[in-house]
Amino acid sequence: MATPVSNTAYGIINDAMVDAGLMGEGQRPNSDQLATYLRRLSDIIYLWQTQGLKLFLQEEVNVPLVTNQSNYVLGPSGSTPTPDVIMERPGQVLMGYVLNTSNIRRPLVLISRYDWERLSQIVGNSGTINSFFADKQDTYVNLHVWPAPDATEAANSAYFLMRTQAAAPISLTAQTSFPQEWRIALRWGLADDICTGQPSEIMARCNQKAVAYRQALEDYDVEDADTRLQMDIRFYTNTRSFI
Repeated sequence: MATPVSNTAYGIINDAMVDAGLMGEGQRPNSDQLATYLRRLSDIIYLWQTQGLKLFLQEEVNVPLVTNQSNYVLGPSGSTPTPDVIMERPGQVLMGYVLNTSNIRRPLVLISRYDWERLSQIVGNSGTINSFFADKQDTYVNLHVWPAPDATEAANSAYFLMRTQAAAPISLTAQTSFPQEWRIALRWGLADDICTGQPSEIMARCNQKAVAYRQALEDYDVEDADTRLQMDIRFYTNTRSFI
C-alpha cells in the first residue's frame, strides 16, 4: 500500500516555500515564517471551503425536535445564543427530512428568507413540519422549521444535510481538514500567496500551477451520480397559458 505524503500544515508550508523560491533544499523555515504562513494557509482553507461542492464537508446532522419550538441554533459551545446543536457554524444547510417512528422519511422543503417572511403565522401554531429556512449569522445559524412541531412530530427525528466547516490547523503538526488529493492544490495555492516580490518567472509559475491544480480538484469534486435539473413548480400550479 502506498504511504501518503505529509498532509500537515508544516509539510505544506515547507513545500510551498521551496516552490516559491523562498527556501532551498535542506533548509527549514524559521518560527516567524511558520507563524505567518500558518495564518495564510488558514485563510486559504477558510476561503476554499466556500467554493464548489466540497463533498467531503457534507454531513448529515440530527437536530432534536422540541414541542412548539420553531428555531434551533447551530453553533459552537459557549456561544450566544445557547446552541441547540453544538457544532462549528455550518456553511450551508442543503436539505432536510423528518424520520418518523416507523423509520419512514418525509422530505422537507428548503425555503428562502423571502418565503419565510411571507408566512402568515410562525408563532403559536404547531403541527407537522413541511419546510425550513437557514438564517446564517456570523458565528451560528438559526435553523427555522415551519410549522413548529407538535407533540406527535417532536417524537420524530429531524436530519439536515449540511456543509460543515473545515477547521484550519491550529498547530504545525495538525492534519488539514482537506483530503489527501487536495494537498498539492493547497501547497501551490500557498506558494502563489507568499511569492510576492519574487522574480516574475517564479510568480507566474506559482500562479499557473495554483490555478491549474485547484481547477482540476474542483472539477473532480462532483457526485458520482448524474445530476438532473427540473423546474420548481411550487408557485406555478394555478397558472394558465394564454395564446
